[in-house]
Amino acid sequence: MQLDLAGRHALVCGGSAGIGRAAALELALLGANVTVLARSAEALRQAVAALPCSGAQQHGFVVADVAQTDALGRTVAALVAKRPVQILINNTGGPPGGAAHSADAAAYLDAFGKHLIASHMLLQAVLPGMRAAQWGRLVNVVSTSVKEPIANLGVSNTIRGAVASWAKTLSRELGGDGITVNNVLPGYTRTQRLDQILADRSAASGQATEQVAASMLAGVPAGRFAEAAEIGGVIAFLCTDAAAYINGVSLAVDGGRMQSI
Repeated sequence: MQLDLAGRHALVCGGSAGIGRAAALELALLGANVTVLARSAEALRQAVAALPCSGAQQHGFVVADVAQTDALGRTVAALVAKRPVQILINNTGGPPGGAAHSADAAAYLDAFGKHLIASHMLLQAVLPGMRAAQWGRLVNVVSTSVKEPIANLGVSNTIRGAVASWAKTLSRELGGDGITVNNVLPGYTRTQRLDQILADRSAASGQATEQVAASMLAGVPAGRFAEAAEIGGVIAFLCTDAAAYINGVSLAVDGGRMQSI
């Protein structure tokens, strides 16, 4: 099985923690040169220092905020001018919880900008290099809410669906250039996002976080939360040549929680 990513340059958004950091590690283990992107320079330095490096591998980081889409585009354009990017991992923390009907319009606009518009700016920055190489991988870290909306995550459910439709459209437009576009849909995963969801549900229900966690796990056949590394491994696999004919899918990595096919 061809899993070697030596010579490929991967840009991993949200790469300083959680699923993004796990994906960066897995990509580096497969030989890719990895650049991680997030807002905190110190957290990024720590993430880069933890990446395995052998042979000619070169890792680095760029500081950027997905909420500042114009600056984000310029930052990544400067990066690819020095080293073209063949692998793009779009990964951004989810919007705050709450019902869809009571959310302010501003909350939808903010989430749309941080998720879809930011991802689109990044794609446009790296696409010329992918086309020149006739090889590229775009993986979006989205949510199982793409297929089954999650209660009390109204804005997130809505925006995640928009990103998934954007990705499916891109997969058909770019497949002829040797570029695949896929979505990974993580289930409940031990990250800061899960901590936030547990805290929000605990506050809303009056239950202890342990009780909330137990009720969530009752619907997961695997009986446990995922580790970030388990999601990162799937992301990295989708970037390899072994996955070259997987294009336009939304792949759930959820321990069997979703009930739909």
